[in-house]
Amino acid sequence: MAEVKDVYGSIYENLINTGCDISTADQCIALAKEKKYAEILSILSRHRATLLGLVRVGQKQIDCLDFLIYKIKKQDDEKEK
Repeated sequence: MAEVKDVYGSIYENLINTGCDISTADQCIALAKEKKYAEILSILSRHRATLLGLVRVGQKQIDCLDFLIYKIKKQDDEKEK
């Protein structure tokens, strides 16, 4: 049975690496042991949506920062003329 534990250990590690909290990872492992894959996929889909939302927020912040940098450089260039 060592191989099964290794599979669950690998899944657990992967869940943690994706940013799942310990509670969510434990829940997914429990569901995997019960072969409730549809429930796991639902949890993972929600987590994915959360991560995608964070990426979008981060991208908007980067866009705002790039615009601010552009404006400051433009002001600096005009000052030197």
